[in-house]
Amino acid sequence: MENKHIKILYVEDEPFLGKIVKESLESRNFLVSMTDTGADALSLFTSTQPDICILDVMLPKKDGFQIGKEIRAVHPTIPIIFVTAKNQTQDVIKGFESGGNDYIRKPFSMEELIIRIDNLLALTKTQNDVTLNPILSLGKYTFHTQRYELSIDDQLKKLSHKEAALLQLLAANKNAITNRKDILLKLWGDDSFFNSRNLDVYITKLREYLKEDDRIQIITIKGIGYNFTISG
Repeated sequence: MENKHIKILYVEDEPFLGKIVKESLESRNFLVSMTDTGADALSLFTSTQPDICILDVMLPKKDGFQIGKEIRAVHPTIPIIFVTAKNQTQDVIKGFESGGNDYIRKPFSMEELIIRIDNLLALTKTQNDVTLNPILSLGKYTFHTQRYELSIDDQLKKLSHKEAALLQLLAANKNAITNRKDILLKLWGDDSFFNSRNLDVYITKLREYLKEDDRIQIITIKGIGYNFTISG
């Protein structure tokens, strides 16, 4: 993907770090709009219409999680990367629940950040291509891919962005094996042990959401991946 056409919203309140990251991204031809306060983030997002957002979590007054929720409310599919100094699993999960697609921990290398940006943009493009028809029939369920909604009869489940992206990947390979490593690289940016455990959690959640139709199964192929099947 050609970087010179990619616009980034970057929210970071550490002046030294913000300056280094902004200049490094611009030296690689990204177009970066930066603010050091959460209060200005939504208006800057609206005025610049970025392709991807990089949001520091620890901000005064309004944190990155809140900004992510506000941005996601006006643009449901915009890619969001959270930058965090925190190591607690619960904080990372909170980031995903706030609408984040990925996270990166401080301190980070520019190479790692750029790989995550490229991977996330590529995944978003793939999802947009797949969802020309935004409504998928999965057995008795209806999956609204762009609204992140899974419904059956009169029951409606609102999915997180990560849950919806995972279900989309599995559904795209219906009745075939989806490689576990491919899922981790596409949705998390790397196949670390921590992300692998996160994937296990999300697979368990999807199985629970889809349990009303016993024809649907997410079968674990040990050491390889998952087979998403719909029988009958």
